[in-house]
Amino acid sequence: MAGPLVGVKVLDLSRILAGPWATQVLADYGAEVIKVERPGSGDDTRQWGPPFVKRGDGDDCEDGDDCQDAAYFVAANRGKRSITIDFARPEGQQLVHSLVKDADILVENYKVGGLSKYGLDYRTLSDINPQLIYCSITGFGQTGPYANHSGYDAAIQAMSGLMSITGEPDDAAGGKPQKVGVAVTDLLTGMYAVSAITSALYRREKTGKGQQIDLALLDTQVACLANQNMNYLIGGETPQRLGSAHPNIAPYQSVKSKNSYFMLAVGNQSQFEQLCEAIGRKELLDDKRFENNQQRVKHRTELIEQLELDLVKQDSEYWLLKLAKRNVPCAPINTIPQVFEDPQIKHRNMLFELSGQNGDSVKQVANPVNFSESTIDYHLAPPKLGADNEKVLSELGLSVAKISELKESGII
Repeated sequence: MAGPLVGVKVLDLSRILAGPWATQVLADYGAEVIKVERPGSGDDTRQWGPPFVKRGDGDDCEDGDDCQDAAYFVAANRGKRSITIDFARPEGQQLVHSLVKDADILVENYKVGGLSKYGLDYRTLSDINPQLIYCSITGFGQTGPYANHSGYDAAIQAMSGLMSITGEPDDAAGGKPQKVGVAVTDLLTGMYAVSAITSALYRREKTGKGQQIDLALLDTQVACLANQNMNYLIGGETPQRLGSAHPNIAPYQSVKSKNSYFMLAVGNQSQFEQLCEAIGRKELLDDKRFENNQQRVKHRTELIEQLELDLVKQDSEYWLLKLAKRNVPCAPINTIPQVFEDPQIKHRNMLFELSGQNGDSVKQVANPVNFSESTIDYHLAPPKLGADNEKVLSELGLSVAKISELKESGII
């Protein structure tokens, strides 16, 4: 078996997270991905540490070291070959044009119009390769009053409304807007990019034509507010921050036990009945405030107070076992180290290691997709900056002397 995208060639001109996340997924699916980086510095995230992965000799990177192996970079760049090209110079632009000739996909996340002055915009490159699928990822899209503004994940979380519904309420301890603990907008945009690119590949099979994909972080995050959007558009009320609670279901939040908190996720009436029986509070079923989900949402504060009167009598581990036996959805609130010790995560092989270019081992988190007739390809560890210059350029037909000349002149 092979990856479903074996034979597809991707030119990755993106950096930070949204674009690299998309191209890493494409690499996992078997595509050949060539990451084009700035000579000398590369993708910004190479320096976004600590922590840094260990060098090939086993020494940790020290502050100030130009190690180019930040954990952040490692999270989003496996399966790629790295070449360095200064495409601000004509010779560099010609190298990219040569790479585009047989590429299927190009992914970039420069400012709107930022690549035009280098002759690397969609119109120019589609003349070179009419079948090229050119995915542009920006903060605000190719059009509109904000099109020329820079867009970073945290700013988009704020502008999109996500932060207004994330965090504890104003009247709770520590209540204030919060961003999500990972750059979720970048990640979601990267996944939308993957689905858009593969859809464009399918269309190209029918028409023979490539196209440009215009994908914005702000659009993505607004789209992904999902039920909260509909709560406002249909209900007419502005969604508020509820901490871990759900705006449409109760009880559906973290609850306090004797020794910690755990997550309770009651999704229907049967589960609520089982919960009440498990904690020895069947009388709650006769309380008009809690007789159905609509009433429980309305009286969620009183409901949680009643439940915690009993939940605080036993440890979380006790309740997790007891509730699970009654098929009441619940879960421990794990730390990340606990996640990787979880037997289910181990069984699903979500943690693995790739051999780096120096012979060292690089820890990786697996792609969660499992195909029945295809494989996920983990063939390359996140690359050192410019590690594949000679090989990729020789594949373009450049001589050893020419490659050496480009290197000496700082073009690669």
